[in-house]
Amino acid sequence: MRKVALRNLAAHKVRLVLTVLSVVLGTAFISGSFIFTDTLQSTFDGIFASQAKGVDVRVQPKEQQSLGVPNDVVDKLSHMDGVQTVAPSVNGPVVLLKDGHAVQTGGVPSFGQSYLPPGKSVAEPETFIEGAPPSQPGEIAVNKGGAERAGLKVGDHTTVLVPSKGNIDVTVSGVYDIDASDTGGFISLRFEDSQARQLFTDGLHVAFVDIAAQPGVQADDLRDQIKAALPDYKVQDAQQVRDDFKQQFGNALKFINYFLLAFGSIALLVGTFIIYNTFSMLVAQRLRELALLRAVGASRQQISRSVVGESLIVGLIGSALGLAAGVGLAFGLSGLLNAFKLGLPTGTMSLEPRTVLVAIGVGTLVTVLSAYAPARRAAKVPPVEAMRSESNSAGESLRLRTIIGAVLAVAGVVLVVLGARGTGGGAATVVGIGAAALIFAVLFASPALSRPVVTGLGVLVRPFGTVGRMARNNAIRNPRRTAATAFALTLGLMLVSAIGMLGSSAKASVSDLVDKGVKADYILAGPPGGLIGVPLAATGTIEQVPQVKDVVAFHGVALKVDGKQVIGTAPEGQTARVLNYTMKQGTDQLGDNDIMVSETYASDHGWNLGDSVEITSMDYKKFEVTVAGIYKDTQLLQNMVTPMALYEKTVPVSYQSSFLVLVAAQPGADLPAMRKNLEKATEQYVIVQVQDRNDFKGAQGKQIDTLLAILYGLLALAVVIAILGIVNTLALSVVERRREIGMLRAVGMQRPQVRRSIYLESMLIAIFGAVVGVILGITLGFGFLRTLADLGIATIAIPWAQIVLMLLASGFVGILAALWPAVRAARTPPLAAIADV
Repeated sequence: MRKVALRNLAAHKVRLVLTVLSVVLGTAFISGSFIFTDTLQSTFDGIFASQAKGVDVRVQPKEQQSLGVPNDVVDKLSHMDGVQTVAPSVNGPVVLLKDGHAVQTGGVPSFGQSYLPPGKSVAEPETFIEGAPPSQPGEIAVNKGGAERAGLKVGDHTTVLVPSKGNIDVTVSGVYDIDASDTGGFISLRFEDSQARQLFTDGLHVAFVDIAAQPGVQADDLRDQIKAALPDYKVQDAQQVRDDFKQQFGNALKFINYFLLAFGSIALLVGTFIIYNTFSMLVAQRLRELALLRAVGASRQQISRSVVGESLIVGLIGSALGLAAGVGLAFGLSGLLNAFKLGLPTGTMSLEPRTVLVAIGVGTLVTVLSAYAPARRAAKVPPVEAMRSESNSAGESLRLRTIIGAVLAVAGVVLVVLGARGTGGGAATVVGIGAAALIFAVLFASPALSRPVVTGLGVLVRPFGTVGRMARNNAIRNPRRTAATAFALTLGLMLVSAIGMLGSSAKASVSDLVDKGVKADYILAGPPGGLIGVPLAATGTIEQVPQVKDVVAFHGVALKVDGKQVIGTAPEGQTARVLNYTMKQGTDQLGDNDIMVSETYASDHGWNLGDSVEITSMDYKKFEVTVAGIYKDTQLLQNMVTPMALYEKTVPVSYQSSFLVLVAAQPGADLPAMRKNLEKATEQYVIVQVQDRNDFKGAQGKQIDTLLAILYGLLALAVVIAILGIVNTLALSVVERRREIGMLRAVGMQRPQVRRSIYLESMLIAIFGAVVGVILGITLGFGFLRTLADLGIATIAIPWAQIVLMLLASGFVGILAALWPAVRAARTPPLAAIADV
């Protein structure tokens, strides 16, 4: 029986290649995602290995948005027993400018930091490869990677933009080497200490403090002593600092890994149905052969093991090739993400034993399980019955599975509707369970559904006359096969439709938000997705532009209420002059100790107008404020509005900037001329973008499209596998109908007519799968988007143009997938096929 299985595989090489390919694609994505994230993790581990070298203890705030470590705490640390040296350090985000243009970092942070000479520093000194460290204000040292990216060398004059201070003219005094992070677009600038403090602090705090212990004092003992004395701060030894960095980046990489694995699982799921469909058809076609083996003495177990053995070989070959392809895919993913200028560091490709085991194990297990059910079904068919009929699968009753599908469909719709009534994670979970029920409903009920739907789609092939009717009849002859073939495409287009709805709804929500909420004529913003917004100094410059009536800068502020973080807005100016919002109670004219909150936030916390409430900064400082106003929920104002006085007390100087600046023109102003003046006035800040409402909506839409492009690129894998499934199924179908095609050729059917009938059959199957997938995707997209209402997705939009295009493309995909099977069918020799038994 082993020889039978091996010879059967060798005799059908094309079928073997197509089946193996579906396993390869699924496992390649899983192994590629592991290799990619393992490589990144390994590279980051190498980077972090150099962090805090030479430091015995580091003291820093527990929260990143904190003002920092107060100077009096630094003094206290310097007088503690066991402390030899205290090295306070300051830092903050910057933008390096060269020839009037921002040096692009690909999304990687660009930071400035104080330089401490060896006598004052605790950490191991930087290695300077050119020049010298900064020794006076106006000088900077640049890391090697940053200098190469900016094209800077020692002695060059350039400019650094600090959000809270504006443009600073500097001279490059030296270039130093950090470590492997220099390859990832990271820019690190070192300023002379006094200038760094002036740029990045309020003069009362520092970012962190590095400490060297006195000789004979253990770092762990000193750490524990300081931790007991300063319980409100994060106190760590050097290894804990490095572990902390690794954990933070590890969590981020874990998300990327889960994200990629999700798509790998989708690809493998689609491949599973193709493999299952393939082995089901193979078993149906080989019933006579297997019956003959039974007749000459093979047992049921041997027949079952033979089919499973074939699948085991296919799984092992496909998984091994998929693992190899995963290495290439990991390189491709790295190149793709760097093409989007994400600035990822590069390193030696990492292939862990776990990746090998998972790729081989998952690919092989999925393939064997996919073949197990057809193998058992083949073993149960009596030999005499099997030799009488080629296949009886088409005539099997679909009643039970249709009933199961209908019950699941009802349950799924109910769950999606119930989940769509709420928002947040709980509601999304309910919708997710409903989505799973609907997917399985389609899986069970699609054979019964295929007959009426494909019959209705027969209108599309009616112009082809008899050939069109034959194509339609072939598509509905075996509903199980048609449904299984189409299901792969259904899954792919379900996801594409749902993601398309997400993109369209996000754009529509932004458009509605701007059209209904913004009264300003121009919107000024910083670079998308960065730490830096519009520099504070830009507001005063804009106010001097002719024809400008109102300028309101909006700042983000992070606070805590009852221990939970709340993101608020601190407007600088008369908000009502540039935004539309509705005050439900009270006033929007805030004193230094007043706040106003959204209607929902006030209700959730039991706050009423005039209440005195307590809010906490990220430094654990408590502020008693009065609820002076309650406004109708407005996305642009978020949950809380605070006065600038509170903003300045709670947000570190280095992070103070405006996320938006809204500008309203005087009545009758020449808007195009005013825009040119705004652009000229903000030209010195480089990163500031002057946009009208349509420009702003377009910029937001472009960011959404960039994200969706990555998702669509990953989903294309599932569609590619679906196309292979159609090719595979039609190729096997041609073999199954060999005698039938030969008879048609013998009675006068021409080769072009044979090819056309296969094309049309494939097109009908593909469109059927696409229609079901689109309907499912719209249903699930609607449910999930309703749960995102509190995140700003207030308008649900269906991308009809995209959906029509997908349906048309599905028909084309069906024809494309049928090219090779159709040519193969047309070349069937009539007499040889008729004589074939």
